[in-house]
Amino acid sequence: MNEYISIDARVCHGQACFRGTRIPVNQVVRMLANGDTIDGLVREFPALTRESILAGLKYAASLAEGQVTTPGTVALTV
Repeated sequence: MNEYISIDARVCHGQACFRGTRIPVNQVVRMLANGDTIDGLVREFPALTRESILAGLKYAASLAEGQVTTPGTVALTV
């Protein structure tokens, strides 16, 4: 995907994860939505950096806009 996000069918059932980890992007986005801070997440998950978390948010925003396709899916524009 990019330098911070990877999708591998052998890791977390193919969910988008932070590269080199088994931390799903959706988990971190949900934690931020529930009030966690980037600094708090970096402390909780030492494998993550501020930059990787921001890349995860950018990835989630792209999904919401329908601009990202994952293997085996088709992008639809309305």
